[in-house]
Amino acid sequence: MEEFEDDETIKRGSWSGITFDAIDGVESAPSLDESPESVVRGELGVMGDLLDPNPRHPLAIARDSETPTKLLCLFCNHWTSSKEEKRDIESHRKKKRKICNGNCISFKTCIQKDLSRLFMSLNFLCTKGRCFQVPFNQRNASARDLTISCFQDSVTKYFDFVVIGSGVAGLRYALEVSKRGSVAVITKAEPHESNTNYAQGGVSAVLCPSDSVENHMRDTIVAGAYLCDEETVRVVCTEGPDRIKELIAIGALFDHGDDGNLHLAREGGHSHHRIVHAADMTGREIERALLKAVDDDPNISVFEHHFAIDLLTSQDDSDTHCHGVDTLNTETQQVVRFISKVTLLASGGAGHIYPTTTNPLVATGDGVAMAHRAQAVISNMEFVQFHPTALADEGLPIKPKKKRENAFLITEAVRGDGGILYNQSMQRFMPLYDERAELAPRDVVARSIDDQLKKRGEKYVLLDISHKPRQDILAHFPNIAAECLQYGVDITSMPIPVVPAAHYMCGGVRAGLHGETNIKGLYVAGEVACTGLHGANRLASNSLLEALVFARRAVRPSIDHMECSSLNIQDSNLWARPVLPLSLRSSTVKDIMAQTRVIRTELQSIMWEYVGIVRSTSRLKTAEWKIGELELEWEQFLFRRGWEPTMVGLEACEMRNLFSCAKLVINSALARRESRGLHFTEDFPYLEESKRKPTIILPRPSLKGTWSSQQLHKQPL
Repeated sequence: MEEFEDDETIKRGSWSGITFDAIDGVESAPSLDESPESVVRGELGVMGDLLDPNPRHPLAIARDSETPTKLLCLFCNHWTSSKEEKRDIESHRKKKRKICNGNCISFKTCIQKDLSRLFMSLNFLCTKGRCFQVPFNQRNASARDLTISCFQDSVTKYFDFVVIGSGVAGLRYALEVSKRGSVAVITKAEPHESNTNYAQGGVSAVLCPSDSVENHMRDTIVAGAYLCDEETVRVVCTEGPDRIKELIAIGALFDHGDDGNLHLAREGGHSHHRIVHAADMTGREIERALLKAVDDDPNISVFEHHFAIDLLTSQDDSDTHCHGVDTLNTETQQVVRFISKVTLLASGGAGHIYPTTTNPLVATGDGVAMAHRAQAVISNMEFVQFHPTALADEGLPIKPKKKRENAFLITEAVRGDGGILYNQSMQRFMPLYDERAELAPRDVVARSIDDQLKKRGEKYVLLDISHKPRQDILAHFPNIAAECLQYGVDITSMPIPVVPAAHYMCGGVRAGLHGETNIKGLYVAGEVACTGLHGANRLASNSLLEALVFARRAVRPSIDHMECSSLNIQDSNLWARPVLPLSLRSSTVKDIMAQTRVIRTELQSIMWEYVGIVRSTSRLKTAEWKIGELELEWEQFLFRRGWEPTMVGLEACEMRNLFSCAKLVINSALARRESRGLHFTEDFPYLEESKRKPTIILPRPSLKGTWSSQQLHKQPL
């Protein structure tokens, strides 16, 4: 093992009066658990023969005259004995998931052969709540120029790129931009907990010789009620096949037919078989492959259980600039600030503004709400897609023991594979509504089911695939078959009880052809974005496709922006920091959270009752008034009990985002005085060509408004 004694390579720093050394950018500090007062000088070396060039958990050697040699993990500050160094390294790596729980994720890619790549990273080492920051914001900097700062009460992290969201859009983007800089992926729960993971059907792309880009474009535009942006549609349909091939190269495993080619399914609204899938768990397989690739990438740090609070923005004349995001580590209850040159918002949708949704619990509209508060342009929020077929628990022979957090989706592919919809009298009804019957687009099928339920006073309809061969059903839909069977429904011999549920937001943050927004340094991809692809209704399996295409298209402009930007350690002090409600009694906080859950349920009920599948102007105005009163009631409850505008908590911050998104949906719906796609209103039941244009909500001056409408760092103190 090589020891480094040369002054040219060792950089000394100090902490609490104790000296420590760095070698070519490797920083270390003694652990409080290891009697640091006995450490006078640690000599650090790099075990090149035992470590990868870019280890996820880099290990350094620390020695002094009084203590035996120890290994220090620079990722989590874990010391270990080094009697058998190689064994300890492997043992530590196997335990790293337990040891490195995100409390001090801090220093990564510190041992690099290519120092120029290292200096693009902005990393730091945290020890027991004290943060040693090591910014690398000079391309020609040397190890001698490292600066270390200490924050006692909060943590600030610096990266070239910050990605908010760990679905297909965020992960695919991260894998590309990590080739040019350091990347932080911020995810609200575990990395796999995203809408992507729950996507069953697949990804649509033109991969069959009998299909064409023009066919895919036509299907997309027809499903979108002719509100789609034609240029966007062409770009996505043209680039889709290459994005699928990239996924396969990354390691995604899709189903193949007997001929060895990809098995292509067909779903509602598609004129050809073009759905690439992995049984009925496509999203889960894509997420698996991408997460593995991310885990293997030394330039990407994943921050689990970090809830994004607000974007950090500044104003320069008429331009708004994004500099990162404030987050709440929901495991440690610590506010963590991320400063970045580029931010990608890929945080998913807002399904939980409704009581029944196929979305996971994390889908509370955080991205759209944050962007709206930051003065981003929002578009087409009235177009909320209700998936026609979610599993109806009320129709199951064996009822679930507790209410589901999110509805179980019965994929579009069941109808695409021949599934037939019946009412409870076993009367087929879809041909009465549309000549395409069960293969009509989702908006048509959802309204048809809704009409049947209201006319007949029933709570669910039936979807039957049992006429197909048993082995085919189990091969194509193993996940659905297993889920239904545990509640007494054998889908190979019985119909499935289904009901519509909130599923997808076609609107969102308005984006250009490269995911750019009106805020400099802020890009969007995935469900949080409104690219113009979906128009007034999303074609089945176009969502994963859009996420892949726009994540890839945002890469080049993001890198260009990063390379002409700089980071300053002082930037972190430009915004007031959110605070935790530590000054409040625990009983008060519990009361606030309990009331917040009650308010959340009331908001969801209002949205389903008045802003559902079929709307009217009077019901929309009633919803607007009721939600305004509900929000005022909630805020008064908080502030009367000592809650301050700059305070943060997961449930409270989610609630302000739900209010924000609900109001955006209502305002957009009131502005569209026609029925188009997913927006159907009884007062204007027909399409009007003169109104075939997107709904736009422009930024407005930051006037005094509700708590949900203002960024926390702009709240009055």
